[in-house]
Amino acid sequence: MPVAYWAPVVLLICSNVFMTTAWYGQFKFPGAPILPVIFISWGIALFEYLMAVPANRIGHRVYSAAELKTMQEVITLVVFSAFSVWVLKEPITLKHGIGFALIATGAGVIFYKPG
Repeated sequence: MPVAYWAPVVLLICSNVFMTTAWYGQFKFPGAPILPVIFISWGIALFEYLMAVPANRIGHRVYSAAELKTMQEVITLVVFSAFSVWVLKEPITLKHGIGFALIATGAGVIFYKPG
């Protein structure tokens, strides 16, 4: 399988770990002053961009922009769910699961190639 098929998935998973940490990691430090939190988040997000941009550049060789965006959103939900449970200690409820399943169904529609 050519690298253009799997590299975007790997890079998007890695980039989403950084972005989820940049956006939601601050919840572990509710008393921290906002300005340092913003700059620390920007620093973390830089690594997200260093992976997301090449992921999309490489992936666009074999995936449409809509497919790449859909892939990124599904990966985001998976990474966020894991982060929410393991780092933030917040449960994923049945309501969340149903909503995520509906989003995954929509992703399936995007990637469906008839006949």
